[in-house]
Amino acid sequence: MRIATWAAPLSRDGPGLLLRDILSGKDGQVIAVQQVLHHVAPDVLVLTEFDFDLTGVAAAALATMLAADGLDYPYRFALPPNSGQPTGLDMDGNGYLGEARDAQGYGKFSGYGGLLILSRYPILSDQVVDFSGLLWRDIPGAQMPQRDGQPFPSDAAQAIQRLSTTAHWAVPIDAPGGPLTLLTFAATPPVFDGPEDANGLRNADEVRFWQLYLDGAFGPPGPAVVIAGNANLDPVDGDGIRGVMATLLADPPLQDPTPRSAGGRAAADQGQTGDPALDTADWPDGAPGNLRVSYVLPAATWNVTGAGVFWPAPDDPDAALLGSDGLLAGPHHLVWVDVSR
Repeated sequence: MRIATWAAPLSRDGPGLLLRDILSGKDGQVIAVQQVLHHVAPDVLVLTEFDFDLTGVAAAALATMLAADGLDYPYRFALPPNSGQPTGLDMDGNGYLGEARDAQGYGKFSGYGGLLILSRYPILSDQVVDFSGLLWRDIPGAQMPQRDGQPFPSDAAQAIQRLSTTAHWAVPIDAPGGPLTLLTFAATPPVFDGPEDANGLRNADEVRFWQLYLDGAFGPPGPAVVIAGNANLDPVDGDGIRGVMATLLADPPLQDPTPRSAGGRAAADQGQTGDPALDTADWPDGAPGNLRVSYVLPAATWNVTGAGVFWPAPDDPDAALLGSDGLLAGPHHLVWVDVSR
């Protein structure tokens, strides 16, 4: 069973625009995403940058497009994300209201950049546990930002601020051989803030949430878990509280299959500390540089039979799927892990 996650560029500047681009059959990014997915062919896929709409027409259009190419996902799951959900408060402390950063999670409109799960196997939607409504300050050990000894941006903002930038879901899937619990999320980038480090602290707690979940802080964890999503955090390079990611990777209930790519190795940044073959995002050198930010982490009880990052070396014919500059399908690369029981 191949499980994958990808922060593919399937978010747009306004509602309905993603559906327009999928239906047009001419959008270069959408075509590149289709080609990569057909090549890798995951059985269970998490897309961590997919605009949500109430009736799921964009998700259905994508599934129809993929099915026409021989990649059939009869089961889909999405819920309204926190991203773009208005709060009516100044959530970034800049003195203005109604901006993208004043939503529960950064978003240009309600539903912006949500999560979508596509699966070959039945998704048990009525058993999904959605943790997205949890307040940040209510999780054990929450690290809330302060400025000059006061809650940042305000006590009123912290009283409604949810932990999840996008979502945290525990999604049961009726997989071959028994149930699978897919744990998925997309955390805020630990940048774009000030000395209070609000985004860095929130990112760290969004990642740390899964360790709390596995430790039973929110009830018994589901069986046969697999974490799949965008942590926006590298354990050794880039900004953010990197030790939190390193701690999750080393958590005994999980295993890190260390998916690698020849393209990441070839694109290594000068002075990079971590193994560049593990990188999943191709950003400009030093700002922030190439980083490992997307993960598929199965429970230690799974047998891992293969893993990789779809980032072909420049001389690999498959590199053509990503365009002449390697960025046609966005800066993020699909991460996949093959597991068996």
